[in-house]
Amino acid sequence: MSRRYAAPAEIRTAVLLTHTQPEQTHEAVRAAVAAAQSAGCRLVADDAERRKHGDAAAGLEPLDSLEGEPDLCVVLGGDGTILKALSRYAGTAVPVFGINYGTIGFLAAVDPDERDTALERAFSGGFEIVTLPALTIDVNGSAVALNDVSFIRRPHGRVAELAFTVGGQEVGHVRCDGLVAATPAGSTGYNLANQGPILAWGVEGYVVSFIAPHTLTARPLVVAPDDVLLIRNAAGRESVDIVVDGEHIAELASGAETEVRFRDDMARLAQLPGTNFYQRIYEKFGHLAR
Repeated sequence: MSRRYAAPAEIRTAVLLTHTQPEQTHEAVRAAVAAAQSAGCRLVADDAERRKHGDAAAGLEPLDSLEGEPDLCVVLGGDGTILKALSRYAGTAVPVFGINYGTIGFLAAVDPDERDTALERAFSGGFEIVTLPALTIDVNGSAVALNDVSFIRRPHGRVAELAFTVGGQEVGHVRCDGLVAATPAGSTGYNLANQGPILAWGVEGYVVSFIAPHTLTARPLVVAPDDVLLIRNAAGRESVDIVVDGEHIAELASGAETEVRFRDDMARLAQLPGTNFYQRIYEKFGHLAR
């Protein structure tokens, strides 16, 4: 389940990560450097980030000058960049503080119009930490998904035929374009587009939904946290792509199967005190019904 923690007592070091459109965040980078210096915090970034922002990166120290993990990761970007940061620091105590420079920004703590106040809060530890679970899949090593694991038919390929088993019992076997297993944080993404249920942060478990099922009876399923999900690609069908948090990592061959497992408390997301999941749903998606 999601847990809430106080921020570190002191933020001495922080890593900065931005999205792929630097012209949108140059000024925010300058503001982040100034806010970190004012708070007595070392702000570091890798070489690619520093080159990307040119003169705006003046004052950013090299990432390789940092010994050990930082106290904080600050993200100027959308949900994809925040997910990248969460994945980078999965399994550590490093919180990720996001300022939304993307489209929806469901994982962000604030929007750009609150940037300066947010940066001050970030470097002074004026935030709370929410823990997030993940899904793991053992292909080409163990991959960690903070949002979702998707099994998707190839472009221009035949319709996939996928089955999933939970607790040793086959629950679904459907011709479809694919299947998505999503965490509570990821349930508002690809799963929601499949008309799967939204899982509030703190729900123990994950959801499985089909992409464009070729049947009227396929239904999404919420799976208990200790139950292992086994996905099988039907024999005689084409391979399907395995995508973790939007990144292609492997293929599930014809007749092959693989397992997905729930892992609690894998990442730490910074949020402003007083905010909650339901407020976020309302602000980002509006009324659930009218």
